[in-house]
Amino acid sequence: MWNFLKGMAMGAADIVPGVSGGTIALVTGIYERLISAIKNIGVDTVKNLFKDGLKSTWQKMDGPFLLALFSGMLTSIVLFAQVLHFAIEHFPMFIWPCFFGLVLASVLYVGRQVESWNWQRILLLVLGASVAAMISLSSATQIEVSPLALFLSGALAICAMILPGISGSFILLLLGMYSVVITAVKSFDFYTLIIFGSGCVAGLMLFSRFLSWLLARFHCSTMALLTGFMLGALIKLWPWKEVIQTRINSTGVTVPWIEYPISPFTHSDPQLLMVLLSALFGFSLVIILEIGFSRSEKTS
Repeated sequence: MWNFLKGMAMGAADIVPGVSGGTIALVTGIYERLISAIKNIGVDTVKNLFKDGLKSTWQKMDGPFLLALFSGMLTSIVLFAQVLHFAIEHFPMFIWPCFFGLVLASVLYVGRQVESWNWQRILLLVLGASVAAMISLSSATQIEVSPLALFLSGALAICAMILPGISGSFILLLLGMYSVVITAVKSFDFYTLIIFGSGCVAGLMLFSRFLSWLLARFHCSTMALLTGFMLGALIKLWPWKEVIQTRINSTGVTVPWIEYPISPFTHSDPQLLMVLLSALFGFSLVIILEIGFSRSEKTS
């Protein structure tokens, strides 16, 4: 049940542009287990299935954990997608500060996983923050739609989804492939979806192995880099923004696309009290989640 609820929290985060489910996985203490479980799925899984049987293979790939987690993610996406999109559209000065506080608390939490800081790890922190910030402030590039472009887009997007601080849907927007994928989903274009999904599977299999290798050999350095990713993503969640460029979304509505952070004192309606209370709520929510999930792990 706890893993199902963690999956719901990850699913809710993945819905919001600029927030990654990987951030929630880190906060709830399941990130390394998730990466390890995904890494265990591959050609050897098929071999083990014929050699050891379904039950043994299911346990080796941490099947119960993955099933509970992904069931929670799917449930959350189905239940909360419309609610969150409505809230972002109509109550932005409450939602964005809330997520800003959530990610800020997550930065502090993940930063504590680094046992000791040295100049190399600080450099990795700065590097991660710079990459995430540049991605958040980047303008879109339109890639010509082709099977190879779809495959690579899927691979990149899924890698971003398991990285804290980087949103997979935002990567698709940057590549100019977001509307292509959404249209394919709505029109049941299985040809496009199969190619895109194959890229997602390939990217997930390869990148999870790379991340697992990094965490096993360079745990603190990897955590420092991931902390930087989350820190840089705060730019995307800054509540006071100036719209530089708009785009037409999948429903034909004009929405903000390229936005740059500005000072609250130059904003026409800063709503300082609302923003501060909302950010405090998001910050406190992470602390409560951290305490709750840590106690559940101890009792279990």
